[in-house]
Amino acid sequence: MCEQRTWNHCVPYTDRLNYASPLINNVAFALTAERMLGVEVPERCQYIRVIMSEISRITDHLTCLGMAATEAGAISVGFYLMESRETLYDLVSAVTGARLTVSYARVGGITHDLPNDFASSVRTAFKDMRRVLSDCDKLLSKNRIFIDRMSGVGVLSREDAISYSLTGPLLRATGVAYDVRRAHPYSGYDRFEFDIPTGSQGDNYDRFSVRFEELRQSMSIIEQALNGIPAGPIRIDDPAISLPEKKQVYGNIEGLMNHFKLVIEGVKIPPGEGFHSVEGANGELGFYLVSDGSGRPYRVRVRPPCF
Repeated sequence: MCEQRTWNHCVPYTDRLNYASPLINNVAFALTAERMLGVEVPERCQYIRVIMSEISRITDHLTCLGMAATEAGAISVGFYLMESRETLYDLVSAVTGARLTVSYARVGGITHDLPNDFASSVRTAFKDMRRVLSDCDKLLSKNRIFIDRMSGVGVLSREDAISYSLTGPLLRATGVAYDVRRAHPYSGYDRFEFDIPTGSQGDNYDRFSVRFEELRQSMSIIEQALNGIPAGPIRIDDPAISLPEKKQVYGNIEGLMNHFKLVIEGVKIPPGEGFHSVEGANGELGFYLVSDGSGRPYRVRVRPPCF
C-alpha cells in the first residue's frame, strides 16, 4: 500500500500499525525518511515529537495494564486506568484533531504546533493520573490474589528473551536494560533524565511492574521537555520537503504550485536505502525504506516490536 502513495501519504498507514500508540509510529517513519534525506528537524519539533511520543507510550501502557488487571480479576483497576487514558486522549485530540489515527508527523516536521494551554493541561492531567496510579498500586502491589495470579506465570529467561529477539518491556522484565532511547538516542532523548525499569524473574508480574514504572518515567520526560522546550519553527524550511503555509498557498502562485507538486508528486528522496528504529511502547520499532528517487517509496518494511 505504501508503495502506491507518496512518502507523506504513508503516515496514515503507520497509525494503524498500533493505534494504541500511533504517534510513535508516525515519528519512526518520518525519522527514517529524514535520515535518507540527510536532514534534521528543528529543535522545537524534536521536543514536540518526544512529548507526543511519550504520551502515546502512556496511553499504550494504560491500555495494556488496565486490560491485564481486568483479566486477573481486578476490574476496578481497569476502570481507573481507562479513565486516565481518556484524559490523555483529550490532550492528543487537542493537538492532532484525532484520538487514535492521528497522522501527526510529516517528513521534515509535524502538522502544527502545540495549543497555547497545552502545558497547563498536561500538568493538570498528570496530577490526577499520579493519584490514580497511587491508588492502583495500593490495590495491587500487596494484593495476595493478584500476586498469586501473576508471579511465576509466563516466565521467560534472559537467555530465551535475547534468543527470541524480544525487545521493550518483555526484554526489560528479564533484567536486560536495553532501551533504544538510551542505546541509540534520537530526537534529543539524550537531553532527558530517566530510568530504565527492569525486572528479575521475567514473569507476568515483572512485565506488569516494568510497564507500571515506565508510566512514571514517561511523565517525567514529558515534564522535562515542557520545561525546556524552545521557541522556533516546527518543520524544515525547505520548499522541496515541507508544505508552504496556507497563506502562501492562497496568496501567491508560487505557494500554490509548491503545495500542488508536493501533494501530487511527493518529496523526492535520493535513491538509496535507510533504516531507523525507535523505542515503541511494546519494544523496538524500525522502518527499512528504499527509494528509487521518485516521490514514492520503492519498498517499505517494518521491523515490529512483536514476535
